[in-house]
Amino acid sequence: MEFGAQVSCYRTTWDNIRAVVDRLEAGRWGSVWFADHYLPPPGRPEEEHLNAHEGMALTAAVAGFTEKLRLGHLVLGNTYRNPALVAKTAGTIDHISHGRFCLSIGAAWFKREHEAYGWDFPSMKERQDRLEEACKLLRGLIHADGPITHDGKYYNLDNAQLAPGSYGDPIPIMVGGTGEKRTLRTLARYGDVFNLDGWAGGPMTAEYLNYKWSILESHCEAEGRDPSEIRKTILMPALLSDDQTEVDAFMQGRRLGAGSAAGPKSYIIDRIGEIIEAGVDEIMFGGILTDQPDEFVRFEEEIIAAFD
Repeated sequence: MEFGAQVSCYRTTWDNIRAVVDRLEAGRWGSVWFADHYLPPPGRPEEEHLNAHEGMALTAAVAGFTEKLRLGHLVLGNTYRNPALVAKTAGTIDHISHGRFCLSIGAAWFKREHEAYGWDFPSMKERQDRLEEACKLLRGLIHADGPITHDGKYYNLDNAQLAPGSYGDPIPIMVGGTGEKRTLRTLARYGDVFNLDGWAGGPMTAEYLNYKWSILESHCEAEGRDPSEIRKTILMPALLSDDQTEVDAFMQGRRLGAGSAAGPKSYIIDRIGEIIEAGVDEIMFGGILTDQPDEFVRFEEEIIAAFD
């Protein structure tokens, strides 16, 4: 069982981010994950002047001063970059980190970012179409032994080779989202990692996790894919607190689903135990404030240590 931390990279500083990562690297944590936003979500005008560090640059920087933490995003927005550029950057980061990078990508949702930076924001259908084609292209580049050509509706490659490619094993692809008709089918076809995202507002329960996984299994069967090849993960919003007023504000202010890991130590440990029994390979915890690095140590000592 592995535990990771989603470290916020907006409304904060690089020095705070580095201080958190140093503590993760020194502790029991197995991975660190960043968001991919160019403005602090959810998009309040009065916050647009605040820092929002670029996700790929952050991951490359962190790869250079860590040795054990696996690295990734939750998740990259496909509409922000050409997927061939994403593959090229991923290969470079995988070599900097000696094989610790996970390429995580989703359809993107934050309309205001696109408006601010002059990027097209297509319909949901087109974004899903683009995501599926991007995942096909990414898997092709990552797994190819030589150059590949891709003549698609949205993206094209002409005898392109990923060099450097994967450092060792092929870079795993996480397909962000759990949409039952399209996204989970795309994962079954081209992905390696499933993630149930607690920030999406759905229940953080073993029952809901198993339900979504069963849909993925159906797609895997239709695609001739063995679901055991896919890593099962969950992003769990977390707040360690005995103050019920603080817990209620955390849950309601973020519109989180029932079962999120917010509450006293005993409650969180019980919740994590239920998720582990559902067969997850990794739990990523999000919501711990980046400007409070020692809170990550406290969470590790009081919660993660219980599962040693």
